[in-house]
Amino acid sequence: MQTLLEIDREILSFFNGSESMFLDNLAVVLTSGLTWIPLYISLLYVVIKNNETMKQIMLVVGSVILCLILSDGVTDFIVKPLVARFRPSWDPIIKYSVEVVNGMRNTQYGFFSAHASNTFCLAMFFSLLIRNRNFTIAIVLWSLINCWTRMYLGLHYPGDILVGLLWGTVVGLSVYYIYIKSYLRMHPDFNYISSQYTSTGYNYGDIEIVLLILVLTLLFAIIKALIF
Repeated sequence: MQTLLEIDREILSFFNGSESMFLDNLAVVLTSGLTWIPLYISLLYVVIKNNETMKQIMLVVGSVILCLILSDGVTDFIVKPLVARFRPSWDPIIKYSVEVVNGMRNTQYGFFSAHASNTFCLAMFFSLLIRNRNFTIAIVLWSLINCWTRMYLGLHYPGDILVGLLWGTVVGLSVYYIYIKSYLRMHPDFNYISSQYTSTGYNYGDIEIVLLILVLTLLFAIIKALIF
């Protein structure tokens, strides 16, 4: 166990901090949930536009809420208090060597990462829901960017991130399984055959809007980091 903890600290030292004020600012901007509000709105837009009935829309929205309850709730209210593993920024062993940006230390305990589990369970669920390769690549990269910010800012060990990603995978897959079982009861004809839609009925043009919003949000974050 001690060896694993040492490896965790060594990997963290590679990702944590830099001499770049730009990267400091960028990590702070990207780690904020407020930064990604346009992405969340665009995903909601796609769900509303590509589902015919309010029942279908609410099934997706309810599934997303369930994802976050299982992911964030288990992390913050069960695992973190029980495991009580310090964040790097609070760990008495290394807290003075960890680079902290703008005094960001957050709460004491960090195992496992809610940022990792929350973003990856959403990435997993929406990838299965929409079934588009470009979208899947983009949304997974979005989750990994969030994971990078947590290590860069000294708020999570790599082990916290890894377990968060694993739990996010379990939650995303499980909730999608519940979703698709419920959806098929309402609409047995699931597969769409069209050059304009994915196999699950999502319009390619609408998916491109989400990708555009994601790119524009990243550009906004870069510009904000430059003039912070």
